[in-house]
Amino acid sequence: MSKTAFIFPGQGSQYPGMGKELAEAFPVARRVFEEADDALGIKLSATCFSGSEEELKLTATTQPAILTASIAILRVVEQETGLRADYLAGHSLGEYSALVCSGALGFADAVRTVRARGTFMQEAVPVGTGSMAAMLGIEREVLEDICREAAQGEVVAPANFNSPGQIVIAGHSSAVGRAIEIAKGRGFRKTLLLPVSAPFHCALMQPAAERLAGVLETVPANPMMLPVVANADAAPNADSNRVKPLLVTQVCAPVLWQQSVTGMVELGVTRFVEIGPGKVLSGLVKRISKEVEIANIEDSAGLKTLTE
Repeated sequence: MSKTAFIFPGQGSQYPGMGKELAEAFPVARRVFEEADDALGIKLSATCFSGSEEELKLTATTQPAILTASIAILRVVEQETGLRADYLAGHSLGEYSALVCSGALGFADAVRTVRARGTFMQEAVPVGTGSMAAMLGIEREVLEDICREAAQGEVVAPANFNSPGQIVIAGHSSAVGRAIEIAKGRGFRKTLLLPVSAPFHCALMQPAAERLAGVLETVPANPMMLPVVANADAAPNADSNRVKPLLVTQVCAPVLWQQSVTGMVELGVTRFVEIGPGKVLSGLVKRISKEVEIANIEDSAGLKTLTE
């Protein structure tokens, strides 16, 4: 029996106007944006619908905005299609959307938590101190060796295993720069510094992980209706007691996205439905597994493909 996974995007997928069309067409989506506005005491909906790219790029805004747009789209998918998932997963921030979908986290709790998470991650490292870079066409072991050589007492390590041949590194800006130079010296020319405001998913995020743990202590973790494949270990988790420790670990640990998708395919998933703004994850899944079916739902046109 073939299985379906819902996957939810992370930071970098945001764009002005996300979720607006569905919120105007479906009360169930509009209510999610209203709930986010109430939970945060700000007009997050206005930022999503008509804010500038610059506003949406601020980490403390980006994270609750993507989560809210993703859950608004999810509620429309649930209401209009009756489609159900067997497994859930999300990329970094997207894991919170997956946990809301599973019932483990209440939406208002999740949106407040990710706003705090975004703030903590931004404040963990002074702007300019850290950076991230995509390293293309380099095997994991080779890249880990390059990072060791580049560190020189600083932090630089793989942060996202996104797809075959696409690994992102993070750390001190100077160490990331050295890693790029070493990679080029070894013949790996395809490297790209990413336009991010902080070096996510590396040891420099430890202060953010500690502060996030404090916030999560106050948030209830509910029984899970569906397993969520966690970024930190690429394994399905259906135990609500493990939700918070996995979220704290996730802040400093690399995102095992390629391993998560491969694992779900091995569990019988033949269809991946990306729910949320953008098509980043659909592109990554295509590169990880050629056999699976992929759908992307962010507007009415995407919704139609599911209901036809």
